[in-house]
Amino acid sequence: MIPKLDELQAAFERLTAGTQPLRPPPPPAPSAPAAPVAATAAPALAATSVPPASPQPASAAPLVQVVDPKKNGYHLDVLVASGQVVAAAQIADQHGFGMDTITGVDWMAAGQMEVVYDYFHPASVLHLVVRTRVPREKPELPTIQGVFPGANWHERETHEFFAIKFLGHPDLTPLLLPEDADYHPLRKDFAGATA
Repeated sequence: MIPKLDELQAAFERLTAGTQPLRPPPPPAPSAPAAPVAATAAPALAATSVPPASPQPASAAPLVQVVDPKKNGYHLDVLVASGQVVAAAQIADQHGFGMDTITGVDWMAAGQMEVVYDYFHPASVLHLVVRTRVPREKPELPTIQGVFPGANWHERETHEFFAIKFLGHPDLTPLLLPEDADYHPLRKDFAGATA
């Protein structure tokens, strides 16, 4: 079964309807270039007449969007709440996708951790990315290994490098680091392993 992109998009839109996942912070407003200082002080008459440009609120971004695969490397980008990752994995599975990888991104300045799930379709060229954000101080979300058993090792690796906890995972011991490792080297505040 080869899925149709519009049907896949509709399935994820039904999943995300009415939800408000933790979103990336909006980009900073562009700063205006500094005005040159004149030799004689002129009164500042119109300095405040033009309001500064403000970025669109993050809530304006769609949760499910078709993107250019040549530019992005995937066809559909989905942002879900952390509690929806299992349902998102089920949708991917029902449409014949396989799990490619799971990784994390540390958005330290925003106080968030992002988990990125990459899926591929073995009988077509379609690639799907599902993202979720969790608070950095308590990065927890459910495991998807009940849907994709191969997620086990990917979640272990993501846990050991980013300290993201996958609730319901049977064994989050380090996969690549020493068993007694108490550090997470891909977090942006990592300063080196303790001896």
